[in-house]
This record gives sequence, structure tokens and C-alpha cells, in this order.
Amino acid sequence: MEDPCARQSDYYDLLLANSSSWNQSCDYVNLLGAGQRIETGDRAYFTARVFIGVALVCIMLVCGVGNVLFIFTLVRYRKLRKVTNLLIANLAVSDLIVAVVCCPFEMDYYVIRELSWSYGQLLCSAVNYLRTVSLYVSTNALLAIAVDRYLVIVYPLKPRMTLQTACCVLAGVWLFSLLVALPSAYFTTQTMFGSFQEAPGVTNHKIYCVQIWTADKALLYKSYFLFLFAVEFLLPVGAMSCCYIRICRELWFKDLPGVQTEQLRGRLRARRKTVLVLVGVLVTYVLCWAPYYGYSLVRDFFPSVLLKVTHSVSVFYVVECIAMSNSLINTIFFILVKNNTGKYVKKILLQRWKSSQETDRITLECHSSLPPCSESAAAQTPR
Repeated sequence: MEDPCARQSDYYDLLLANSSSWNQSCDYVNLLGAGQRIETGDRAYFTARVFIGVALVCIMLVCGVGNVLFIFTLVRYRKLRKVTNLLIANLAVSDLIVAVVCCPFEMDYYVIRELSWSYGQLLCSAVNYLRTVSLYVSTNALLAIAVDRYLVIVYPLKPRMTLQTACCVLAGVWLFSLLVALPSAYFTTQTMFGSFQEAPGVTNHKIYCVQIWTADKALLYKSYFLFLFAVEFLLPVGAMSCCYIRICRELWFKDLPGVQTEQLRGRLRARRKTVLVLVGVLVTYVLCWAPYYGYSLVRDFFPSVLLKVTHSVSVFYVVECIAMSNSLINTIFFILVKNNTGKYVKKILLQRWKSSQETDRITLECHSSLPPCSESAAAQTPR
């Protein structure tokens, strides 16, 4: 199918149709870009580049190191292999994909090359697809964690989710996410647009990695976006909110029967702490992704509103940066706070250090127990 965008010599505000958004038809882009050029040398654009560059570096460092350490400790210590930690490990894998696979390409595309793709069509589609899959896996994993906590706390006498059941749930999460994200890979392409003003008096041709939904598929695109907005944001947030409201009512506003021993009070405090962490994760998820979905709704259904925004490119940078930072927040909450990964890492390093010290001590003792070569030879020489 011929790309209708290729016949248009000038596009404006193309970032509204970049690879991380649910990009629209050429008609939408042309409407949104009317009257604004991308000036990659202006102050707002430079500030946005610095902002997203710092955010991407933080995501790569915190998510990359933190999630690797968590997965390592989970493999190292059998007692950590519980249902809840298995669900968190699934979340760690999806956030690790963002940090290791997607963020380096984002850094090159947005910050270093200033919106120019240089890795070919295959990687363009693959990176966008993996990032989309990771988003949906994270969302569905958070929902699975909320449902697991709900069943454990509200219905304590019922059997818990087994590891086999948890594996089946996670397989379903990945399969659903892989299928739902397929259109993002199908409609993603690399396209060269006309000349853009890179700085006063300087123009440049750029290759963009974008999703292009042609004008005849506008209704399909809008329906697809509304489906994603409902299934991957509204419904999960609503379900998680209901679960945590019921859990909070159970833990804070319900009298426990029987004698309150210190052991029971300690268990209650631990559960309350866990629920507070999970509520914090839900709140930050909403705060991170609501601006992104809100921006997308305005862009696709009320595009005239964005014409009043002077630096819509910079606004999108900030919105996308906030959304991607949710992976970093998940890592901090789940891995560094709730699971005490640092404690187990210190334990492993301490064991390695003690083992190394013991090896050095034994080696030193073995060497010191043998006489020096000159003395040994002198002892063997007859007088």
C-alpha cells in the first residue's frame, strides 16, 4: 500500500505522530501541525531533550540493575519463590525489557539524533512492539497482584493461588498482551519526510519511526484506541481500586475475632504495610499514565485544542517521559522497598567476600607451612 504521507512535502509538529503514540492518519497529522514547524534548536525543545534524556538514563540504571538483582535473588533463594514474588518477577521482566531494549533506542532517537531513526524498518517495528507489549504486561501484572492480595486477605480460608495457576495466569497475560499489541507493529513504519527547520537557517531531512493509520482507517484507529483505553487503563484501574478499597476495609475497619496476640498484630502490620505499597503503586500508575492517555484522547478526538498550545512538542516529551517513568517507580516500590532485594544482595556479596577471604587464608597457610627453597636445600646438604 502506498504511503500517502510520502507525497506531502512539509509536515509540522510531527512528534504528535511519533512511534510511542497511537498515531493517526495523515489527515490528523496535517491538521495538528498547521502553523508550527519543528524547531529543534529552540529553548523549549532543548529543555525537553535534556528532561527525557535524564529520565531515560535513570530508567536504564534503576530498572536495569534493580530488576536484574531481583531476578537473580529469586533464582538464588528458593524461599523467595512464592506466588506474589512470581507475579512481581513477571512485572520485573516487562520493566527490564523497557530498560534494556527500548530505552537505548529511545535515547538515540529522541536525544542524540533529534528525532531521526537509523536502524531500519525491522527494528522500528520491533522496538515499538516490545514497548507496547511491556506496557500491557505491566498493567495486567499489577491487576493480577491486586486480585491475588484480595483473595488472600478478604477470603483467607479459601485455598491460595498455586504456582501452577500463577504460571497459567502469567502465560495468559503475555499471550493477551502480545495479541493486543500486534497492530502497533503492523502499522509502524519508517518514513522520510520533507525538510524541517533544525535551527534558524538550517534544514534537514529526517527518517521518522512512526505508526501511520491512513485516512480510510481512521474509524478503525479510533475504535482500537478506545478499546485499549478501556481494556488496558479504565477497567484495570477500576478493578484494582475496588480490590484495594475492600482490602483496606478488611485490614483497618474490621475487628478481628479472638485474642490479639503479638504474632497476629505483627502479621496485621506486615499486611498493612504491603497494602500501602500496593496502593502507592496504583496511585503512581494512574498519575503516570493518565496524562498520556488524556493527551492521546485530546489529540485524536479534539485536535483543535492542541492548536492553542505553543510548544505541543515539548508537552508530548514531558507526557511520554512521565509515562515511561512508571517502570522506574514500579522497580523502587516492589523490588527495593517491598522485597528487601538489597538485603539479599548484601548477603550474597558478604558470602562471596567471606569465601574469598577463607580461600586466601588457606592458601597463605599452605605456603607458610612449607620451608623456603634455600633452607630446604641446605637441610638436605650433608655436613
